[in-house]
Order: sequence, then C-alpha cells, then structure tokens
Amino acid sequence: MRFERLGRRLLMAAAAAATLGGRHAIAQAVTAQAFVENIYRPYLNKAFQGQPYEQTGRFFAPALAQAIDRDYREAKRRNEPPTLNGDPFVDAQDWEITRLAIDATTNGDTALARVSFQNFGEARRVVLELVRTPAGWRIAEIKSPSGSLKALYKLK
Repeated sequence: MRFERLGRRLLMAAAAAATLGGRHAIAQAVTAQAFVENIYRPYLNKAFQGQPYEQTGRFFAPALAQAIDRDYREAKRRNEPPTLNGDPFVDAQDWEITRLAIDATTNGDTALARVSFQNFGEARRVVLELVRTPAGWRIAEIKSPSGSLKALYKLK
C-alpha cells in the first residue's frame, strides 16, 4: 500500500515535470521576431497603458534587469523618480502608435530587431539588441533617438 502511494506520487511528479518541461521548451522555441512582436503589438491598441517594464526579468537580459531594478529601489528609497523616465520600448512618455514594422535578424544566440513606427504621426525607430537566455530572448540594449539604455545605466 505504501509503495503504491509512493509510486503514484512519483508518477504524478514525473508527469508534472514533463508538462513543465514541455512548457519550458515551448517558451524556448519563441523566435526573436515573435518576442519583439509580443512586446510591441499591444501598443497599437489606443487604450494600452504600456508594458510593465518594471518586471525586468520578463523583458531584459540579467545585467540590464539588475541595473533597472537597482535604480528603481534607490529612487524609491530617495523618494525620487527613477532614471528611466518614460517607456523604453517607444522612447516616450505618451504614445499613439501606428504603422508598426518589426524586422529581427538572428545570429546564433544574439539578434538585432529594428522597430519602426509612428508616434502621434512622427516617424520613430528603435533598435533592440537581444540575447538568448535560459528564459528565452531578452533585451540587452535599446537604442533610440534619445540614446542608449545601457548608457543610461552606465553599463558596458
């Protein structure tokens, strides 16, 4: 009886691991293009309030995520706004995005995504440097007309 329960538990644990492993594999299969499209497509909806980029691990490579997190903590402690003063994905504090175009080129474990759009009718272009991590594609750098995200945080 005890062994039967133990066997069932092991079988259930193995099934759960296989299911989770399958989800992990699916997450890994997302292309760089799809990762960037998932970030930007919601901006086409005028009611969209912006990506929760403060959930850094969801979007950014570890070094950049840590720098953003550290800045948010320090700003909160000082009761000041953080260094990142606007949405890094659209390089603006306010937006009305139209004519979105995304072109991602993958080279092994890195990718370069060129994102162009109009914001309130003005043409904008943002370049994302991506790296493949165990969690999937993440942003290592964003270059926009206002500058570089890595430079903002003084990262190399």
